[in-house]
Amino acid sequence: QVQLVESGGGLVQAGGSLRLSCVASGSIFRIYTMRWYRQAPGKQRELVAAVSTASTDYADSVKGRFNISRDNVNKAVYLRMNSLRPEDTAIYYCNAEIASYEDVARYRNYWGQGTQVTVSS
Repeated sequence: QVQLVESGGGLVQAGGSLRLSCVASGSIFRIYTMRWYRQAPGKQRELVAAVSTASTDYADSVKGRFNISRDNVNKAVYLRMNSLRPEDTAIYYCNAEIASYEDVARYRNYWGQGTQVTVSS
């Protein structure tokens, strides 16, 4: 069974920083793309940042402020968030495309449980 567990959320003042972590565990053969999404109250879930084996990508709203990175040895992905704004307030979810040892030829989408980020003005 594959699991993703996020940590690092919290309450921060505008202009502050937070670092989110997500660690994958279980019967993992390989991890392809890892992503961070967020969902604010009353809004749809949106892609914040993604990191594959060769590239990174960011939503326009976070470019220059957020940085995504991954640690393949520890099966982790991180999101460093700087210059936080009240509009960054949301539940942040980790997502990863993972092939398990039970089915090495197929990548499945897995989600974490989410971590709350609240930015006060």
